[in-house]
Amino acid sequence: MTAQARTNAPLYIAVGLVAGAVIALQICIMRIFAIGSWAHFGSFVVSLAMLGFGLTSAIMCVAKNWFERHALGVITASLLLFGPLAVASNLLAQQVPFNAIFLVSDPAQKWRLLANFLLYLLPFLAGATFLGTVFLQQAKTFNRVYFADLAGAGFGGLIFLLAMYVFAPQDLIVAPLILWLLGSLAFFFAYAKKQVTVLLGVVAALTLAAHFTVPLWLNVAKLAVSDYKGVAYARKFPDSQRVYERDTPFGYLEVYGSSYLHFAPGLSDNAAFNLKDMPANAYLGLYIDGEGPSGIIRDLPKDQTDYYRFLPMIYPYVVKDQPQTFVVQFGGGLSTSIALDRSRHVTVAEGNPAVLAAFRNDPTLKAFTGDILANPRLDVVDYDGRLFLAHTPRRFDVIDLSLADSAGLSSPGGFSVVEKFSYARESMQNYMRALAPGGILSVTLWNKEEPPKSIIKLYATMAEAAKQNGEPDIAQDFFVVSSYLSTATVLYKKGGFTDEEIAKLRAHTRAMSFDEIYYPGFVFDPAQTRSVLDGYKNQVFFEADTAPGTVDIQPGAEPEIEAAAPESSVLPSTLMGRLTWHYLIHGGWPEIASQYVFDARPLTNNRPYFAAYIKPFDLPKILDRLELVQDEWGYLLLWATLLVAVALASTLVLIPVIFGWRTIFSRYPGKLRTILYFACLGAGYIMVEVGLIAEFVLALSNATVSASVMITGMLIFSGLGSLASERYLDRSKIFMPRIFIGIAAFLIAYGLWLHFPLDWIGQYPYGLRLLLCFGLIAPPAFLMGFPMPTAMDTLARLGKDHMFLWAWGINGCFSVVGAAAVPLVATAFGLSSVLFVAAGAYLLALPAFYAVLLPVGEKRVATSAA
Repeated sequence: MTAQARTNAPLYIAVGLVAGAVIALQICIMRIFAIGSWAHFGSFVVSLAMLGFGLTSAIMCVAKNWFERHALGVITASLLLFGPLAVASNLLAQQVPFNAIFLVSDPAQKWRLLANFLLYLLPFLAGATFLGTVFLQQAKTFNRVYFADLAGAGFGGLIFLLAMYVFAPQDLIVAPLILWLLGSLAFFFAYAKKQVTVLLGVVAALTLAAHFTVPLWLNVAKLAVSDYKGVAYARKFPDSQRVYERDTPFGYLEVYGSSYLHFAPGLSDNAAFNLKDMPANAYLGLYIDGEGPSGIIRDLPKDQTDYYRFLPMIYPYVVKDQPQTFVVQFGGGLSTSIALDRSRHVTVAEGNPAVLAAFRNDPTLKAFTGDILANPRLDVVDYDGRLFLAHTPRRFDVIDLSLADSAGLSSPGGFSVVEKFSYARESMQNYMRALAPGGILSVTLWNKEEPPKSIIKLYATMAEAAKQNGEPDIAQDFFVVSSYLSTATVLYKKGGFTDEEIAKLRAHTRAMSFDEIYYPGFVFDPAQTRSVLDGYKNQVFFEADTAPGTVDIQPGAEPEIEAAAPESSVLPSTLMGRLTWHYLIHGGWPEIASQYVFDARPLTNNRPYFAAYIKPFDLPKILDRLELVQDEWGYLLLWATLLVAVALASTLVLIPVIFGWRTIFSRYPGKLRTILYFACLGAGYIMVEVGLIAEFVLALSNATVSASVMITGMLIFSGLGSLASERYLDRSKIFMPRIFIGIAAFLIAYGLWLHFPLDWIGQYPYGLRLLLCFGLIAPPAFLMGFPMPTAMDTLARLGKDHMFLWAWGINGCFSVVGAAAVPLVATAFGLSSVLFVAAGAYLLALPAFYAVLLPVGEKRVATSAA
C-alpha cells in the first residue's frame, strides 16, 4: 500500500468487520430463500457464490504485481462497492421470477436460478477482493490478520442472529450493511483517507436509502414469496387476516385467520355424515418461514368436542380412559387440545421458544385457544420432548407425537436435508421406556407420498426401537392404520394389546373408514410381495428390469415367493404398508428394504433424515424423470452443488496452472502436495463446521441457533488458535504433526461419542446449553486454527508469493466442495462419518505439510512437482 496505517489495530478491526459482513450476507441470503422460496435453493446459490473467493484468488495469483502496485485503490474500490452490490443484487434477484415448481418443465427456470447465482456472486467478489488484497499486503503477519478474519466472521454470525430480533425478514440485509460500513470506516481511518471517508458516507446513505425507497417507488417486492409456499395461499384468501407476526432466530412466525382455512389432518370422511354441526372457523394457520400451516384449533365448547373423535390423534384414547398424557411437541396445539379433552393431566413440550412466547403473550392467540398454556391441568416443558423423556423418572399412560412437521412431509419445492431427531430410533426407545406399564405411544405422521417413503422409514424405525428395547416378540405390540395420501398412525403398547383392545381399535377404524395396516393377528399373503415391489420399481424406472428372482426373505427355509397380483380393492400404498409390517414382525425386512425402490433404512441419531430416499446408484436412472421425485430436489441440488463446485473449483485451480505453471511456479518445489494440503484444510474444516451444526441440533433443538453457535464458536476459537500459532512457527516442522494428530483424535472421538454429552446438555436451561456447547467446540476448533496460518506464514517467509495467493483460493474452493459433500456423506453413512472423513483429511494434510516447508529453488529427485 502507498500509505502506512497509523496502527495495525484499525486494520484488524476493518478486516474483522468486513469478514463479519460477508458471513452475515451469506446467512441473510439463505434466510431470504428460506422464507421466500425454499432454503436449499439459497444454500445452492450461496455455496456457488462463495466460489468468488476462488475466482479472486486465481486472478490475483496471475496478476499479483498489478495488485501490489494498486493495492490501496483496489481495497478502496472493493469496499465502496460491497454495500451497493449487496443491495442491488438482492433487489434484482427478488425480481427474477424463479419458481422451483417448474424447474424441470420450464427450461427458463434454470437460467433464472443461474441469474440468482450470478447476481449474488457480485458482492462476494468485492468482499473477497478486499480480504485477498489485505492478505497479500500483510503476508508476513498472516496469522494476526487471519485471526481478525476468523474472529470477525464469528462475531458477524452472532450479530446477525441478534439482528433477527430487530429487523423484519425483508430488511435483514441491513445487518451486513452496518458491519460493512463500520469496517470501511475503520480501514479509511487507519489510512487517513478523509475524502474517501466522506464518499463512503454518501455511498452508504444512498445504499440504505435505495434499499428502503426504491421498492416503494417501483412497486416491487424486497422479499418475493413464491406463490407455492404455504403462506402465499393464506395471504390470498379473500378474508385473510394476519393476526400475529414475529421474526426471531427460531423462525419467522406468522398466524393467519380466514373462513377459507381448513386444517383437519387425517379427518375421517365420515365426520360430515355423523356430526350434527362441524365446528365453524375452528382453525388459525401457523406458518414458520412461510411453511405450513400448523393448525391452531379454537377452544371448542363441550358440545363440539365430539369432532376430535374423527381425527387420528384420538386413537390412544379409544382404549385409555383419562390417562396421564405427554405430548412430545406442542406445535399449533391440536394434539394438546385433544389430550386435555380426554386426559386427567397433560404435560406438553415445545423446543421453539418463539412458539411458546406467541401462545403465552399474544392476546389474540390466548383468546382463540382459551389460553391453553395456562390450563391448570397442563404442565409445559420448554425444551424438546425427546430430551425430557430421555431423563425424566416420570412415566406416562399415553405419549403422543403427532404431525410435528407442519403441513406434511411433502413440498412442491422439495425439502432440505434436515435432521428429524424426534423420530430417530433412539428417541423412540426413550418414548417407549417412559411409558407406564400398559402405556401407549401414538405417532401420527403425514402420509402424502406415492410411492410411500417417509412412512416406511417410520414403520422400520419404530419396530427396530421396540426390538432394541429388549422385546423378543413385537407381534402383539403394534396397531397401525392409515388414510390414503393423508396420515398414518402407529400405536405401540408396552406389554402388548389385549384382544379386547384390538377389537375396540378395529371397530373404531371401521367406523372412521380408515385402512388397517397391521394389528396383532393380521395375516398378509407374502405371495404379493414381488408384484408390489416390482410395481413401484416400474412406476419410477419404467424400463427397469422386472425379471423374476427373489431373495429368500422368509425366516427359515422357504421356497421363493412367486409373483401374484395384488388385491384389486386395496391400494398399492396400503399393500406396501402391510407388506412392511409383515416382514418387520416375522423377519426378513432387511432383504425387502434392499429391494424397495427407495431407501427405507430406519432413522437414527446418526442418520436422522426423512430425505435422500433415492439410492445413490439409482441417481443416473432418474435424471430424465425428475418430476417424479420433486420432493427430493433438496437432496438432488446437493449433488448438483457438489458437481458444479468440483468443476468450478478445478477450473479455478487450473487458471494459475495455465498461465504460470512453468513461469510463475517453476521455482516452487512440492506444488502438487501444497495444493493437496490446502484442499484438505478447506474441505476438512468446513466438514467439521457443517457436520457439527447438524450434531448440535441434538442439544439446541434449532438449526438456526445451532448454526450461529457453531459458526461463532468455531471461527472465534480457530482465530485464537491462529493467533497462538505464531509462537510455534519456527518449530512448525516438529510441532505441526502433533497438531494434526490432535485434531484427528478429537474428531474421531466426537464422531464416536459426541451424542452422549449433547443428549445430557439438552435438558438444561438454554443459556447454559449455549455455554456448554461453546465448551465442546473449543478444543478441536482451537487446534484447527493452527494449520492454515502456519502454512500461509511459511509461504510468505519463503517468498512464495504467488503460491500464497493460490493457496488461499484453493482453500476457499474446497470449502465449498466440502460443504456440499457433508449432507451427502451424512445421509448415506451417518453424521459420525462426516467427522471421520474430516479427520482423514487432516491426517492426509500432515505429510503434505512438509512440501510447504520446501524453500524456493530446492528440488528433489523425481518429486520436484509432487
